[in-house]
Amino acid sequence: MKLVDLSHTMSMHTPGWVGYAGNKLWYAQNLQSVSIVAQRIDTAMHVGTHIDGAMHATDGRFTGDMASYALDFLVGPGAIVDISQHLDDWEVITPKMITSAGVKVERGDILILHTGYHRYYQDQPQQDLVRYFCMHPGGKLELLEWMLDMKIKWFGVDAGSGDHPMNTTIRYMRRDLRKQFESKVGMSVDEFFPHYEYRHKLSGRLVRNNIFPFHNYAFQEGLIHAENIGGEIEHVLDQRCIIGAFPWKFEGLESCPCRVIAFFDCGEMRVEELRGAALEKLDREARAHGAKAQDSSPRSNRDRATRNPRQRARASRSK
Repeated sequence: MKLVDLSHTMSMHTPGWVGYAGNKLWYAQNLQSVSIVAQRIDTAMHVGTHIDGAMHATDGRFTGDMASYALDFLVGPGAIVDISQHLDDWEVITPKMITSAGVKVERGDILILHTGYHRYYQDQPQQDLVRYFCMHPGGKLELLEWMLDMKIKWFGVDAGSGDHPMNTTIRYMRRDLRKQFESKVGMSVDEFFPHYEYRHKLSGRLVRNNIFPFHNYAFQEGLIHAENIGGEIEHVLDQRCIIGAFPWKFEGLESCPCRVIAFFDCGEMRVEELRGAALEKLDREARAHGAKAQDSSPRSNRDRATRNPRQRARASRSK
């Protein structure tokens, strides 16, 4: 098995999303005082490579916090798709860009999108954080609906958000960039990203919104995403593999920094989390195998052979 890390390294200098705080790290104790180092960190959950839970953008704590996601949801077959050749600042990602790429995306896949914008992330040779967070490509409703139709488990992108930056609150925080975007597309941001509607899953309310469709709408449909993908992604473009995200199993946590790993040369292994009856069956099989191995071990035979005559006589009478 080969493992490829698709995660950025995190440090106290790692930036948060636009308007979010970064990291703080300090020593609670150190070697010279008590012979043990202990540290504390203070971080937003949307710093570095991380995965958003549904709780981040929709109602329902028990169906969308980090502890609620099973391993066989977080880990599974998928594709790393290179669409960078189609993209520039503020470009719209379309389903056709994905379906015409050099690797096939299957129904039910985990999907990683390579836009190429990871090159502008913190500590990269071409670092440009304004471009990375505020000018990256993103999809419109056409792409969201395609992902839902394909039953994509979750997707990841090497950019600051799963949404187009001008379809987020960045349009209000960076009005200077909003003007540049509107000049580029030749219309207002409200015309380019019109309002969309959907039914609230729990209350049935008709929701009308004009920002965050890949958060507010997609999350309640079960389609979540990982942001700030990076690491060694350029070495595994247009390939199928097993993809896994590994956040903390933390109740009530809406999102979490995590490692995202691509697994290659896994053979025909099936991704399945064992729980309940399946886990009990595995435990029974392990105990039975252990008992059989103990009975047939050379040590057991040797023990029986080296019993003294009195022990052998007692064992014979007991039978």
